Amino acid sequence: MTISMKAACNSHGQDSSYFLGWEEYEKNPFHESTNPNGIIQMGLAENQLSFDLLESWLAANPDAAGFKRGGHSIFRELALFQDYHGLPVFKNALAQFMAEIRCNKVRFDPNKLVLTAGATSANETLIFCLADPGDAFLLPTPYYPGFDRDLKWRTGVEIVPIQCTSRNGFRITSSAVEEAYKLAEKRNLKVKGVLVTNPLGITLSRKELNLLLNFVDKKGIHLISDEIYSGTVFDSAEFISIMELLPNRNPQLPNRVHVVYSLSKDLGLPGFRVGAIYSNDGLVVAAATKMSSFGLISSQTQYLLSAILSDHGFSKNYVVENRKRLRNRHAVLVEGLRRVGISCLESNAGLFCWVDMRHLLSSDSLEAEMELWKEIVYDVGLNISPGSSCHCVEHGWFRVCFANMSEDTLHLAIRRIKSFVDSVSPIKSSDGYIKNSRSKAISKWVSRLSFHDRERDR
Repeated sequence: MTISMKAACNSHGQDSSYFLGWEEYEKNPFHESTNPNGIIQMGLAENQLSFDLLESWLAANPDAAGFKRGGHSIFRELALFQDYHGLPVFKNALAQFMAEIRCNKVRFDPNKLVLTAGATSANETLIFCLADPGDAFLLPTPYYPGFDRDLKWRTGVEIVPIQCTSRNGFRITSSAVEEAYKLAEKRNLKVKGVLVTNPLGITLSRKELNLLLNFVDKKGIHLISDEIYSGTVFDSAEFISIMELLPNRNPQLPNRVHVVYSLSKDLGLPGFRVGAIYSNDGLVVAAATKMSSFGLISSQTQYLLSAILSDHGFSKNYVVENRKRLRNRHAVLVEGLRRVGISCLESNAGLFCWVDMRHLLSSDSLEAEMELWKEIVYDVGLNISPGSSCHCVEHGWFRVCFANMSEDTLHLAIRRIKSFVDSVSPIKSSDGYIKNSRSKAISKWVSRLSFHDRERDR
């Protein structure tokens, strides 16, 4: 018996080097005592820096953690079927928290919020609501590798890249957006919108946001602003939400601007699967709410988080302290890499750095980037994400996460990188690239590695 075409197709993106690196890590995970030579996970944008703050709150508020209200158990109430609109108390708390992160420069109406099981579900649900199979969305590159799965696999929608480069710090330009739109037209794709997020650790500037609003207004299409990193801004006082720039514009435009949010990054709770869509379009809210029945947030999770977010003193202090810790941890990685001759794109938010290793390539090619990546995974023992997995058009850029490990582990990772750089830097060729023959022998794993033969190696 055969399976469905959808199940058999290869458009899920799981064969990307981004996901393959995860698989290699899972086969040989680093542990400081039981496996000190294992692979350190630096490909996971997870925030583990402020768990102690949340744990302290839970210890001080046993009723919330024990599903009680006024000392009385509400377990049975929470265990019963919930309406897919979500608990009003949680939606109110989440809407207020979203406003606080944005310095209360914009307000969110809880009635325009749709709760989803994480940002992954939110983004896919929005694509289902806004586009039909064969339509297209424009995305600035580099972009999160998971979007090839999240936005395309089940919806049948195409992604057309807006090519951004290091020449201007990977900023979005009007010419790049127009070029992507024309490329979609050449491919006979109907462009339904643009989706933007923060895959490089840099927040979008006011200029870029206005550029995008002008573009979607002119074309009569949608704009999805994925703002899941809004609370991780650590090097500026505020995050500029797309919602701030909507007043005094075309009255029809707000209905075509939608925000995606989650608590995975800001509160470090990806396992809780808490996401949301915010839209001014009542039809989108109604349709997305119906679709949310396929990925609800449990009542228990909503109850617990409503208690945490409603404690405004705690939530405000958490955001301030978390940003401080992110800033300090970011500085450790950037300075550590700088000392070994590796630079990073200047960034101000997020849980990762966009790292420039072009000078370590044996040539300016995808093959050379893959060769370097395999060495870093297998010989150095670090799982980082190659730029090609993020659809970067320039070879030699890598995304490196810093908030999902202890500081001691991060220092170990930096020492490993230093040893690797020291082993290859003396043998540069005349064109500035590292010669193919490394001073350090490539391990047997690298020499025999073929990702097309992975199953035979298991």
